[in-house]
Amino acid sequence: MRPLALSHFTATSAIGRGLEATLAALRAGRGALAPCAFETVALETWIGEVPQVDAIRLPAPLARFDCRNNRLAQLALAQDGFIAAVEACAARYGPRRIGVFLGTSTSGTLQTELAYRRRGPDGALPEDFVYAGTHNPFSLGDFVRRSLALEGPAAVVSTACSSSAKVFGSAARLIEAGVIDAAVVGGVDSLCLTTLYGFHALQLVARDPCRPFDVARDGISIGEAAAFALLEPLASDAPPGTVRLTGVGESSDAYHMSSPHPDGLGARAAMLGALAEAGRRPEDIDYINLHGTGTPSNDAAEARAVASLFGTRVPVSSTKGATGHTLGAAGALEAVISALALRHALAPAGINTTTPDPALAVDYLTDNRAQELACVLSNSFGFGGSNCSLLLERSRG
Repeated sequence: MRPLALSHFTATSAIGRGLEATLAALRAGRGALAPCAFETVALETWIGEVPQVDAIRLPAPLARFDCRNNRLAQLALAQDGFIAAVEACAARYGPRRIGVFLGTSTSGTLQTELAYRRRGPDGALPEDFVYAGTHNPFSLGDFVRRSLALEGPAAVVSTACSSSAKVFGSAARLIEAGVIDAAVVGGVDSLCLTTLYGFHALQLVARDPCRPFDVARDGISIGEAAAFALLEPLASDAPPGTVRLTGVGESSDAYHMSSPHPDGLGARAAMLGALAEAGRRPEDIDYINLHGTGTPSNDAAEARAVASLFGTRVPVSSTKGATGHTLGAAGALEAVISALALRHALAPAGINTTTPDPALAVDYLTDNRAQELACVLSNSFGFGGSNCSLLLERSRG
């Protein structure tokens, strides 16, 4: 693929609104997981909740999209001058030449859960419940497209935890084919009862803050987030330090509905695909942002895949100890974190992990490492064996 510039990007999660707050939390090794007090949930677990999402008000013309997921999207779009950057991009290319490709896993499920509490005597949902604008996964794409006044193709990918990593590949292919000139990519997933109780039923939820790759890891901490990037062809006069997307690797191992292949075969294939597309070798990679959920089987499988390609040479970490596992938003959130790592010469530590599992043969960072980074991999692996690795680069100088 031709390299694409991440000309602008932004992220909002439990650790902060926008890039400055996110970077400050990473530098300080500060997480934001807290005991779960969300809605009516009665579970002993910790979550990464974004404060004051429900205080956000959508513009009146977009009222039918009102739900927690789209409020979180609105909150994130308002950070880091992202809306103005998209407007300038639309002025260059035209609104019909900019696509919107977003990932989510639960979309506005919470809105349906709330509506079910207000069913009528006959079981009918309340008349003010708008499925198409809220629960429907495409609600997110439709809302963002309208919010940004764009007219190009729009699609929403829902492949569990790889959703918002895969959209980078979707956008890159349409740009390469000449269908569009640029794209808004990203992902949004918000907290809801279905995911909290669902992962608990699968016995995958940690009772304490999650600790990926720790010898005593015992599950995930669910979080929520919204992250966006503007992808454009790399200009010949792009300044040094521009973050570029140079490779996307996708695979499907289809080993099990909720468990990865124990040897990480799908994860390995995705990383190899990203390296091949970028024309890079394993020794070119300076840091890997792991999928790193904190469950025993996922971390073990990913460690085997990473070790088979990189050995212990490359520093790795999972930032989910800080943000929680943001599910369908994780790919985009961690791509933005990887872009910040490239831009600020920071390989971030995996917080909460105190004793990396010696059985996992990787160089897992428990402290921040200040070093120049040129090539970074960001891994996102979802239920059903849907895997995606993104290769991001920063030109030196």
